[in-house]
Amino acid sequence: MQVPAFDLTRQNEQLAKPLAEAYQKVVAGGNFILGEAVKRFEAEMAEVLRVKHAVAVANGSDALVLALMALEIGPGDEVIVPGFTFFATAGAVCRVGATPVFADVLPGSYNLNPAAVRTKVTSRTKAIVPVHLFGGPAAMAELMALASEYNVAVIEDAAQSGGSICGGLPTGSIGDLGCFSFFPTKNLGCFGDGGMVTTQSDALAEKLRMLRVHGARKKYYHELLGFNSRLDTLQAAILQVKLPHLGEWLARRQAIAAKYREGLKGVPGIHLPDEAEGHTYNQFTITTPRRDALREYLAAHAIGSTIYYPLGLHLQPVFSGLGYGRGDLPVTEELTETVLSLPVFPELSEAEQEYVIAKILKFSEGETCRK
Repeated sequence: MQVPAFDLTRQNEQLAKPLAEAYQKVVAGGNFILGEAVKRFEAEMAEVLRVKHAVAVANGSDALVLALMALEIGPGDEVIVPGFTFFATAGAVCRVGATPVFADVLPGSYNLNPAAVRTKVTSRTKAIVPVHLFGGPAAMAELMALASEYNVAVIEDAAQSGGSICGGLPTGSIGDLGCFSFFPTKNLGCFGDGGMVTTQSDALAEKLRMLRVHGARKKYYHELLGFNSRLDTLQAAILQVKLPHLGEWLARRQAIAAKYREGLKGVPGIHLPDEAEGHTYNQFTITTPRRDALREYLAAHAIGSTIYYPLGLHLQPVFSGLGYGRGDLPVTEELTETVLSLPVFPELSEAEQEYVIAKILKFSEGETCRK
């Protein structure tokens, strides 16, 4: 048996007819930039996410940049971000001229540690960017209270948590702004790049809509210095086809996670991620001190797995000038050496998952015997 870490073709095959019809409709209409499908998708997402405004943009990285720009964050400002996350979270801060300040994460959730964030706040801090990593909600109640105490903004990086719930609210609807990605492997993915910024603020939404079209409210009249970041109509139409299925896909991801928990509970050397209400498991990420050996073993048995992420952001070469070194974020550094994401996607079959679990158990038995 071969089990991929992720397989998008199965989902697309199931939706082949409506996806083809959506594509043909856009082509026939001839409006490929910010067309009607974009407006409809924005309205549908605003309803799903329970926000007043959902502004579609070109990708998740741009969503973060635009959110920072809308808050007028720039040179001289600091933004607190987790050390353990995808590069774009910190890269966006640098792209607006501000300085990323790296805080450590919690070992079980992999998300920002509010206590660590508190130690990083200075008079230059303008925002905190919690990431709902792997679909698991960050500690938003504590982080929002902290942000209120220091009068700083909160930008949720919800790129991996489309549809996740935190304290009864959708991720991306809690902070001042929420940022989403529609990269193909996300909970809701298009056929390329796509993103979105959400907010309850009329003023911020107006700025975002201007910033995504070179800072213009009226064509060729530029009031702000923005750039070109628009979700194209074809991608919006594809996302409209997929959106009604999001609930069932998330339920399937949660069922897969539950099966992994049942099958791997108590296995020596295997540590499961924290359980969290509203977690949507864009990834099911375990930790093990024998990560590399397990990954090689799984690969030898045709099972895909992925390392998210092999190096903390504070140790990335591009950020070497910020003065961080090994030992500064101990939890982040331990995670980079122990995390392994197992196959999880809605179309993963039970037989495939049982095969993955069986092989991990076999590996663990062998390791135990050698000890």
